[in-house]
Amino acid sequence: MADPIIQSLLDTDLYKFTMMQTVLHQHPAAQVEYRFKCRTPGIDFSNCLEDIRREITALCRLRLTEDELAYLAGLDYIKSDFIHFLRLFQLDQRFVHLDYQQGELQLHIRGPWLHTILFEVPLLAIINEVYFRHHSPTPDWQEGRRRLQAKIALVANSPENRDFRFTDFGTRRRFARVWQKEVAEQLAGQLPLQFTGTSNLDLARRLGLHPIGTMAHEFLQAFQALGPRLVDSQKAALEAWVHEYRGRLGIALTDVVGMDAFLADFDLYFAKLFDGLRQDSGDPIIWTQKALAHYRKLRINPHTKTLVYSDGLTISKALEIYRRFRQDCTMAFGIGTHLTNDLGPTPINIVIKMTACNGQVVAKLSDSPGKTLCRDQAYLAYLARVFKVS
Repeated sequence: MADPIIQSLLDTDLYKFTMMQTVLHQHPAAQVEYRFKCRTPGIDFSNCLEDIRREITALCRLRLTEDELAYLAGLDYIKSDFIHFLRLFQLDQRFVHLDYQQGELQLHIRGPWLHTILFEVPLLAIINEVYFRHHSPTPDWQEGRRRLQAKIALVANSPENRDFRFTDFGTRRRFARVWQKEVAEQLAGQLPLQFTGTSNLDLARRLGLHPIGTMAHEFLQAFQALGPRLVDSQKAALEAWVHEYRGRLGIALTDVVGMDAFLADFDLYFAKLFDGLRQDSGDPIIWTQKALAHYRKLRINPHTKTLVYSDGLTISKALEIYRRFRQDCTMAFGIGTHLTNDLGPTPINIVIKMTACNGQVVAKLSDSPGKTLCRDQAYLAYLARVFKVS
């Protein structure tokens, strides 16, 4: 039998741990629900179910080792009480509900936020790798390496790309764990200036890379139920983040209720406190123009802030954005599937999103409508009305 896909609780994105620490300190009793969605039509997971179950069981046996805890403790924003909590932590399989109905993989997670937040990324990595084991059992690794070298050449062969910076964001939709490791090693070795690190904590620890990440959509979504008023939920989430990290990890995510509604809340106070913004849906050109205009209106030099892009990027698309705006601001790019799942077979687009908190529906009104995941249309309409989203 093959080794388990997930072999460490650090085999996830950094922002899961940074959000988890905030939950421990500020909302340890919050109850949440997450749901899985495959956005790619016609995908058949029926022959994958038992393997996915087996991998989830293996995942829930994992504990953080003392070496892993020491690594986390060495990150200056991770606090000692969180390390003590993690020393005892183990994922609980009772919170995961998996089935196959009406031709679709049905997966939802329900339980305390503090004890379920680490499920999302490894579960997606498991589903993805199991799927490709069944549907592409003989990977063409040489084709993957050829494609990777072509991407490296795109960056390396032009002097104007010297200040281009990008990160591996590819854990959740990677073709395989071993392939993500090889990709990260090659990028670090061949593009030491441009490749700045990885969101994957396990790879960062083992390869000596810089771990990168701050917050995800679920953090701001949860405050739709945790905050004092729905209209103040974004401000409440940003305040909670500032309270926890005191200026560290200062990249704010902008598209939970759309860029316009975000900027309406992102006043001078937040604009000075946060180091920059992250774009994860919508048109990156329009988004950048709005971000630059907002900073200039507040009399903040955009060069003092960082704009991060992470929406379905390829190297070519990232370079296009970089070349257009490199004279206007500092930029960084998080690239996922294009790096870690490009061996020939078509990648699948799978997500797990928070759908409820403390018994209340929560949602994301994305700048890309196809990214919205909410079964309660009445709540979506209410959310749009409160935030004046057309």
